[in-house]
Amino acid sequence: MTKSRIYLFDTTLRDGQQTPGVDFSVQDKITIATILDEMGIDYVEGGYPGANPTDTEFFAKKRTQDASFVGFGMTKRPGVSASNDPGIAALLQSQTDTICFVAKSWDYHVRVALGTTNDENLNCIRQSVEAVVASGREAMVDCEHFFDGYKANPDYALKCAVEAYAAGSRWVVLCDTNGGTQPGEIHQIVAEVAKHIPGENLGIHAHDDTGQAVANSFAAVDAGVRQIQGTLNGIGERCGNANLISIIGTLSLKSIYADQYETGVTQEHLKQLTRYSHRFDEILNRAPDAQAAYVGASAFATKAGIHASAILKEPETYEHVNPSEVGNIRRVMVSDQGGKANFLNELKRCGIKVSKDDPRLDSLVATVKEREAKGYAYEAAEASFELLARRRLGHVKKLFHVESYRTQVERRYNANGDIKTVSEAVVKVEIDGQQIMSVAEGHGPVNALDKAIRKDLGKFQNDIDDLELVDFKVRILNGGTEAITRVLIDSIDANGHRWTTIGVSENIIDASFQALVDSINYKLMISANT
Repeated sequence: MTKSRIYLFDTTLRDGQQTPGVDFSVQDKITIATILDEMGIDYVEGGYPGANPTDTEFFAKKRTQDASFVGFGMTKRPGVSASNDPGIAALLQSQTDTICFVAKSWDYHVRVALGTTNDENLNCIRQSVEAVVASGREAMVDCEHFFDGYKANPDYALKCAVEAYAAGSRWVVLCDTNGGTQPGEIHQIVAEVAKHIPGENLGIHAHDDTGQAVANSFAAVDAGVRQIQGTLNGIGERCGNANLISIIGTLSLKSIYADQYETGVTQEHLKQLTRYSHRFDEILNRAPDAQAAYVGASAFATKAGIHASAILKEPETYEHVNPSEVGNIRRVMVSDQGGKANFLNELKRCGIKVSKDDPRLDSLVATVKEREAKGYAYEAAEASFELLARRRLGHVKKLFHVESYRTQVERRYNANGDIKTVSEAVVKVEIDGQQIMSVAEGHGPVNALDKAIRKDLGKFQNDIDDLELVDFKVRILNGGTEAITRVLIDSIDANGHRWTTIGVSENIIDASFQALVDSINYKLMISANT
């Protein structure tokens, strides 16, 4: 049986950034785009080219390898030709594969928000799409407030959608912008639209204001659409967008959809779904939702009692899918065999071969569980995990030893009477029996430590010259001034390798230094293998 293709469109970097408290840097956007590309997402929407310095820099070059790189913007302004519209000019100058326009499809918004006529709005849609098609790129249109507009004036909302399709838009996306439409309404309205526009050209964009964005997305699929828009972990303005993590799990594992449809997400990538979700939360510097569908820490957890007893005999009694299929783990087990399977998968991803009966694997599992109980989160720090694993399995030797380090912070007035804060660090390392001491000043104690340890690493100095720290995140794991602190550091080298390391301590400086040392060790390890 030939399966129909469902296309997945991610708007984390645009709609997701409207989440209160979320503000992506250029490097954040690059990292997230890379994750989405690796997952097998078909379209990655990056934001508004030309709207702000971050997006301007982000769109200076294409940021995906396989996924279509999408720029977002408004249709042309009323009274201005598409060729003279600065917004469309910025979109056409961006290094994108696809351009997605947001278009008014509710006559109320046309009158109040745009301040123009219904016919002129149709003209804006048509000219905008034609400009993109003429540039040789793929065009798509998000029909904003489509469902509310359809309920108010079905003829006009439909005209907007049909106008976009007739002008050459590859996709016409029906948006539940206010998030209040119910699944039954979604199905009914999409089915009507599909009489005029083929389902293979229709998409759904649902918001979660009634907690039904995922349900509404599937109602639209059932009625014919073949593109689903959403965000990682469902972030977005107000109550969020449709959660692509949940949607991917259901499309891939529920026979009602898996038997009919296929996506760009492979089985191997599906097994990394939990890791992708948690990695994204770490970029946001927030704790993963323990009760998130498929990927939450509690998604396959059962407390003691009759449920636990049944699960130990037959997991299917209280599990709707096998947790390993999405890279999660079962938390009620007689043995740690399920945990081993996850470790074996992760070790395989790192290129490490080990037998499941190897006693060193038992030691590694125990060590990781012990450390995670203290606050480590290795799903977000793959480099630290790989280092730990290779050390436990005897695959890598210790190249240098940090004997001690010291930092001090001095706050003083300079000659102009301005307050200045100066940080200094001293680091002593031993390499092949030789002690090396380095001193450096920096912008804060962590920066000073970073400069000091990388100032002179003896025979390894040339291997770390291109090492650059590009991100630094701190999370307080419990309250009070004596709280445990987790630090994540992202590093990159001249070859474009990027990795994340972790440190945990009641002392923020010590946690940072742990992550710094792991980053250097990982760089030395990959340099030795290239």
